[in-house]
Amino acid sequence: MDRSPTPLDAATSARLRRQPRSDTKPEAALRRELHRRGLRFRLNHPGLPGRPDIVFTRAKVAVFVDGCFWHRCPEHSTVPRNNRDWWQAKFDRNTARDRAKDAELAALGWRVLHVWEHEATGAAADRVEAAWRHRVKSRSAGSHRDRTSHPGSGNG
Repeated sequence: MDRSPTPLDAATSARLRRQPRSDTKPEAALRRELHRRGLRFRLNHPGLPGRPDIVFTRAKVAVFVDGCFWHRCPEHSTVPRNNRDWWQAKFDRNTARDRAKDAELAALGWRVLHVWEHEATGAAADRVEAAWRHRVKSRSAGSHRDRTSHPGSGNG
């Protein structure tokens, strides 16, 4: 991995260094809304690829709250004018890493959701809740089916 270029502007460099990596305002707002709806979850689960921001362990739903700048939002992404080639390579690596962690989680049976920082909190929570409900419903139907068709249970 290539090293960061020499910053051309100390103020910009300082601002980027202060960017939070977790507990961002959009992430906190989504967590509050999900909690208000009665959904319970874990944060930044260290045992999963990519350390998802919000994790529903039983339903196996992993949620990433992505910043538009770093994760290449199709509506808001821009490439800085200074050190353009370096930034483009950096964003390409970020995108490739995002795809790899999504594939790893999917291979482990997880449903992966990405929420953009600019998404309305209610709409994002609706998407997450729908995925959670679908997975919970599917899992409970599967476990019910397993119990009723088990050999020797009198139902199979």
